[in-house]
Amino acid sequence: MAVNSGLEGVIAADTVLSHTDGNSGTIWVRGHTIDDLVTHHGFEGTVAIIWEGFAGEKLTREAITHEFGASRVRTFAAMDDWIGAAAKRPLLEGVRIALAALPEVSKPADIHAVLPVATAALIRLRDGQKPVAPDPALTTAADFLRMLRGASAGANEIRALDTYLTTVCENGLGNSSFAARVTVSTRASLASAVVSGYCAFTGPLHGGAPGPVLDMLDDIKASGDIDGWIENRLKDGGRLMGFGHRVFRIRDPRADVLRAAVAALNKDAGRLAFASEVEHKALAALARHKPGRALQSNIEMNAALLLDAVGVPRDAFTQVFSIARCPGWLANAMEQQKAGRMIRPASNYVGPKPAA
Repeated sequence: MAVNSGLEGVIAADTVLSHTDGNSGTIWVRGHTIDDLVTHHGFEGTVAIIWEGFAGEKLTREAITHEFGASRVRTFAAMDDWIGAAAKRPLLEGVRIALAALPEVSKPADIHAVLPVATAALIRLRDGQKPVAPDPALTTAADFLRMLRGASAGANEIRALDTYLTTVCENGLGNSSFAARVTVSTRASLASAVVSGYCAFTGPLHGGAPGPVLDMLDDIKASGDIDGWIENRLKDGGRLMGFGHRVFRIRDPRADVLRAAVAALNKDAGRLAFASEVEHKALAALARHKPGRALQSNIEMNAALLLDAVGVPRDAFTQVFSIARCPGWLANAMEQQKAGRMIRPASNYVGPKPAA
C-alpha cells in the first residue's frame, strides 16, 4: 500500500462543520463565510452555529453567551482543584493541568471555560497578582481581557479580540481537531478529547505558530537591515514566519479579516508600520527565491500583531488561540460521537523479518 505520511488528501470524515479550499482561498463554516460570522454573529454566535444539533437545538448567540458566562463562574469556583500544581509550571503546562482536572462528565461549555479562566489566572499569578473572578454577563473576549488586566478593556480592543476568536474558531480537519476526533472515537469523554486537541495544538507547527512572528520582527528590527536579514534567511534555507500555508495556496481569507481588525485598533503604530514594510519586502524576496509558488502572508502575521496590540503576552498566544479553537474541537468531537465509528488506520510494516 502507498503511504502518505502527512495524510494530505486523505478523507477521514464527512462533516457539516466547515469547508476549506486552499486553492481558491475559501472557508465556509456551516454555510457562512468568515466575513459573515465576524460581521453578524461574533464568537458566541459562531459557537451557536457549529454546536447546533450537537450541544442543543435552536442555539443562539445570547444563550451561548449566558452559558459560557455561567461556566466561567463555576470554573473559577473550582480553581482549587488545579491551581496549586498549575501555578508552579510554565503557562503551556499549567493550562494542560487545568484541563486534565476536568471531570469526565463535563459539559461542552464547562470544558471551554477552563481555557479563558486558567489562562488569565495563571498569567496574573506569575506576575504577582491575584486572579480576577469572571463577570458572567460579558462575552468571552470582554471577560478574558478583564480577567487578564483586572480592568475593563476598551470597546475597540474587545471587538478586535472577538474578531480573532471568531475567525479562527473552526477550520476543517486540522491536526488538533483530528486528534480530538480520534480520542472521542474510542468512546472517551469530551473532556479527554479536548485534552488531546490541546496537546496536539501546542506544537510550533500548529497553535504555537503566531508567537515566533514577533520574534522574527524583533530580530529584523535589531539588524537594522530588512532586505539583508530576509535575503540571508532565505539563502540559508530558513523559513519566514508568517508566510505560506500548508493548505492555502493563495491568500488565506482569515488574514484579510484580521488585517482589518488590526488596522482598526490604531495602536502601536510603529510596530504595525514596520510589520507592513517587512511584509512588502518579504513577499518580493519570496517571489524571487521561490518562483512559481504563490506565497502570501498568512493568518499568523496578523494574529500575532492583533494579540500583541490588545496586551496578550507573547508566550500566551497559543493559549488564547486555544480559547478560540476549543469550540471547534468540541464540535468535531461531538460530530464524531454521532458517527459512532472508531478511527483505526493501518500501517505498512517496514521492520526486520523473523530469522526463521
